[in-house]
Amino acid sequence: MTGEKVKKCLWLFWINLFIGAFTFGGGYIVVPMINKYFVWKKRLFSKEELLSMAAIAQSTPGAIAVNLSALAGHRTAGMAGVVCSCLGAIIPPLVILSIITVWYDAFSSNPAVEAVLRGMQAGVAALIVDIVVDMWQMILRRKSALLNALVPGAFLASFVFHANIAAILAVCCLLSLWHVRKTLGRRAG
Repeated sequence: MTGEKVKKCLWLFWINLFIGAFTFGGGYIVVPMINKYFVWKKRLFSKEELLSMAAIAQSTPGAIAVNLSALAGHRTAGMAGVVCSCLGAIIPPLVILSIITVWYDAFSSNPAVEAVLRGMQAGVAALIVDIVVDMWQMILRRKSALLNALVPGAFLASFVFHANIAAILAVCCLLSLWHVRKTLGRRAG
């Protein structure tokens, strides 16, 4: 491994350790942090690439934060980047959960801890809305009637009809594949 790759891997470990330690709520809450450090500061990939990685991380098994750190690590430094990113991403939750487990009774009955957790929920909700708006804008830029219809359709299927998330994702994927085949067939013919 070259010196440059070692530097990248160490940076990936530390930045994912930092992100894992300071982003409570998991899931999409890590996207703004990855955007700040990987896209804005280091310019390792574009925001569109990040949003695509976030969609993949969401639709694959496992924790979104770990999946996204693995994808960002791979994009930055290959398989070594995946290992370093994942290690950095999983250490903080393991340590924090170990501490909370030992002191659960004290934490669960403390009004200050309850207040902090409620405040964090509000912040997490705001960040998730920000990510949804970014993804929606990315979809609108593609000027696809199908994609524009899939977003509210998937939301309604989930929120109103309580459809299975895996089924919603499968239908969206199949419709998108059908649309691509139809579009490519039209261009070839």
